[in-house]
Amino acid sequence: MNLIACVAFVPDTATKIVIGGDGKSINETDVKYILSPYDEYGLEEALKVKESQGGTLTVISAGPERTQQGLREALARGADDAVHIDTGDGVLDSNAVAELLAAQIRTMPHDLVFFGKMGVGGDHAQTFAIVAEKLDVPHVSVVIKMEVKDGMIHAEREIEGGHEVVEAPLPCVIAAQKGLNEPRYASLKGIMAAKKKPITVRKPADLGVDPASAIRTVVAKLELPPPRPAAKILTGDPAEAAKELARLLREEAKVI
Repeated sequence: MNLIACVAFVPDTATKIVIGGDGKSINETDVKYILSPYDEYGLEEALKVKESQGGTLTVISAGPERTQQGLREALARGADDAVHIDTGDGVLDSNAVAELLAAQIRTMPHDLVFFGKMGVGGDHAQTFAIVAEKLDVPHVSVVIKMEVKDGMIHAEREIEGGHEVVEAPLPCVIAAQKGLNEPRYASLKGIMAAKKKPITVRKPADLGVDPASAIRTVVAKLELPPPRPAAKILTGDPAEAAKELARLLREEAKVI
């Protein structure tokens, strides 16, 4: 089984975001980057398929130099090798990233390509579908349960108000949802082994892709949400306080 896990590295969800001077990007000073949480589910499922059915698992990520640190983490969890598509410091949209990933995947044998259902941070949820389109293979999204059997993927996915069971032939792109599995931590043995595993570095030009020409959307402006108003503490008679709370919820918060 030829397995590929595509992963992104995003600001830690506990990071306090500061907008950069250009008003279109974040200030990366003191920002810690982590494996995108939904991509962890995709990586873990790829590892489980590898363990149950054999084969090799390659992890791919497009991004700046810091991406290699994250790829080492994926290797420590059990991936066999990794490909870093070095995009420099430029900011790419989902289409440009998908163009690069698809170009790399075309050069490799692939039965299953795993993603998370979305990239946390920018909340991008298009890349996996664009990659599937460019590879001309089916994709199944928000997968919470799956089985590979007889050249087919049997998957259960979340839909509005219920679950849907689907089948698709291999090769196929899978976008993982929370609940598909419980991602593992890297063991000390895995961390030591990861130091010897190869990371192949590719430039966009090596793949015949000009990222600038593949960009379809650009960030016009980035804003933080307005600060929350100070909390109001209601005191006095409980009945009067309840009336005031109802008024505030109706007239100010507008939730009732």
